[in-house]
Amino acid sequence: MSDKAQQTIHVLLICGGGSSEHDVSLRTADFIQRELGKLNDIQLSRVTMEADGRFVDANGQVQELRSDKLLYSATGSAQLVDYVIPAIHGYPGETGDLQSQLEILGLPYYGCGSEASKICFNKITTKLWLTALGIDNTPYKFLCANTSEEIARARDALTLWGSVFVKASNQGSSVGCYKVSDEDALEKALREAFSLSPYVLVEKCLKVRELEVAAYTYQGELVITPPGEVCAPEDTFYSYEEKYAEASRAQTHVVAEGLSDAQLGWIHEASKRAFIGLQLKDLSRIDFFLTDDGEIYLNEVNTFPGMTPISMFPKMLQNQGHDFSTYLGALIRDAV
Repeated sequence: MSDKAQQTIHVLLICGGGSSEHDVSLRTADFIQRELGKLNDIQLSRVTMEADGRFVDANGQVQELRSDKLLYSATGSAQLVDYVIPAIHGYPGETGDLQSQLEILGLPYYGCGSEASKICFNKITTKLWLTALGIDNTPYKFLCANTSEEIARARDALTLWGSVFVKASNQGSSVGCYKVSDEDALEKALREAFSLSPYVLVEKCLKVRELEVAAYTYQGELVITPPGEVCAPEDTFYSYEEKYAEASRAQTHVVAEGLSDAQLGWIHEASKRAFIGLQLKDLSRIDFFLTDDGEIYLNEVNTFPGMTPISMFPKMLQNQGHDFSTYLGALIRDAV
């Protein structure tokens, strides 16, 4: 083993964030902490970001990361930070804000860069980029204000498509996502979505199979797994509660069945084009819709997927024959 691999690397794991996905972030951090605990050359410090932006350790002590790359404790001690894992779902971890701060400090970190994170977290900019890259995505309209004119456009979409999803543009994990089939429900959904975001997406509701691909860098190569499948109950969609609640009725399959070679090929190429074209880094989960008519649409790109006990990304990585701790440890050593 080389001297580089033997040296102790101090990794700062940041979780929480104070958003609606705070608790899920803690569960993702639990998984990452367990995996890094298997590596002898990694020294891990974990802090929780509160809603006011403060970092607090397990003992309730406030920690501060400064421009000299030192993590200062309220007790006066300080440690040099070599690498950061921003395990925060939603704001500010998936929005590019935290990544921008780390880039200013000159600290290497796990996950996609600030620009890619910002693009992919906003559902509207994601769709604009996918169209520019020549990747099919679901039919949609986007609204820029909660005005009578924009609401009329949403009504037109509902009349045209019969049923729509109303989505706050910059919320993650199906937060601010509403399935609508009548005008009364439409106005209520628009009000709630606009309370969460300045832009709202109105998307055609399709009867689909929901497929997910794990795309990540392993030993310097881009790996794109075969798609897995999420089966939501008949009476709902894959909502935030169905994704993360312990009582979730959604079923997940690490490998989706019954797909043709042509469909598998399209999903693989679209995933590769999205990963490269959006300049993603280290990991992503790329989600697709397969309609009853055989059409495939790229639905969204998740730049920091969940890693809870029921999350798909670590399951698909493992099914590919890759060990998560080996994968993450290699990324850390290469970056440092």
